[in-house]
Amino acid sequence: MNKDLIAIFEYLEREKGIKREIVIQAIEESLRAAAKKSMKGGENVDVQIHPKTGEIDVFVRKTIVEEVTDPDEEISLEDAQVLAPDCKIGQRLEISLPPQEFGRIAAQTARQIITQKLKGAEKDVIYEEYRHRVGEIISGTVKRIGKRRTIIVDLGKVEALLPESFLPRGEKPHIGERLQALLLEVRDTDMGGAEVILSRAHAEFVKALFVQEVPELADDVIRVEKIVREAGYRTKLAVSSSDNRVDPVGTCVGVRGTRIKNIIREINNEKIDVIPYSEDMVQLLQNALYPLQIQRLKINEKVTAVVADDDYPIAIGKKGMNARLISKLIDKEIDFQKLTEYQKLVTIQMAELSDSDNPKLDEPLKIEGLSSLLVDGLISAGYDTVKKILLIPPKELMEKVPGINYLDLADKILEQNK
Repeated sequence: MNKDLIAIFEYLEREKGIKREIVIQAIEESLRAAAKKSMKGGENVDVQIHPKTGEIDVFVRKTIVEEVTDPDEEISLEDAQVLAPDCKIGQRLEISLPPQEFGRIAAQTARQIITQKLKGAEKDVIYEEYRHRVGEIISGTVKRIGKRRTIIVDLGKVEALLPESFLPRGEKPHIGERLQALLLEVRDTDMGGAEVILSRAHAEFVKALFVQEVPELADDVIRVEKIVREAGYRTKLAVSSSDNRVDPVGTCVGVRGTRIKNIIREINNEKIDVIPYSEDMVQLLQNALYPLQIQRLKINEKVTAVVADDDYPIAIGKKGMNARLISKLIDKEIDFQKLTEYQKLVTIQMAELSDSDNPKLDEPLKIEGLSSLLVDGLISAGYDTVKKILLIPPKELMEKVPGINYLDLADKILEQNK
């Protein structure tokens, strides 16, 4: 019995998931190829390996003839009868050869082909085992740190790669540590194999953690409509419910925050904002900013949102990260402004308009979008043209015309007199 070969079969089956018959086929093909390269008449050589004993049978097929003219292809009847007494001229005889006759070149060739074949077989195993699990969370143990700080994670049958760029800032897994990650993709390698790529920085990792923690997500009662993330800083996910009786935000957070706390713990205390989803961009923006209040909102090529001065640092977040996340969430660039700065800008624009020679400013007052009651109030107070409104200080105007909001009025005047 070839114990070394049997041990290889068992190891590859147990650790790599490669079936014994695939390994045997790879070795047989490699030895045949080696015979062709290193032996005369190698084209007639065949190899068979016994799956249970590991014994290697190597034999050459030759035609039985009366007189040999090609020793690589033929054998005399006399010599053949020594091996098989009942043989006849014209038959093909299988003649056993010791594997050692392949020599050094044959062994080297065999090793190369076996390596190639086993890589292909291992690739098939990886694809079969993991390709249907892309997007799922997978657990493994940190085995070592590779080139470019890539984390090598032992998944059991294969080793997966967790590139440093797919780790949230500040995370540094240690050898022997157990960790969870998103199975991001299974991709081919230049050497003909396949590799499993993991990520802990992807937004889908957080989503998958919620699916694990919140059964209603797995049952499709609640859906994550949008999720955006700055790994290591904050995640925002907008959720909806297909059942009016189920609160999507409260369900994801859990009683006393139990569900979301488990997820936050897994991602090293990264902040998570769970908000109600809305197809209306303005409503979604307001939900994302709650409890902050939007003072003014303009939507053109980008969104301009004016917030109270005290709310401004919260709205933009550390290094503008919150503003970037909200932009991704609403799929539109957003610019936050302080209310005082916006008021100054409006004052300057109103002053510039008052100095213009636009004849429309002296026409009878008509402001689109402003209620007729407020327009009548302005006229009754003596401000029957835009020009007169432009010349009065805002504070005085609001005192003389009850219910008027100067910023609303100024926005409408500036919009209609561009």
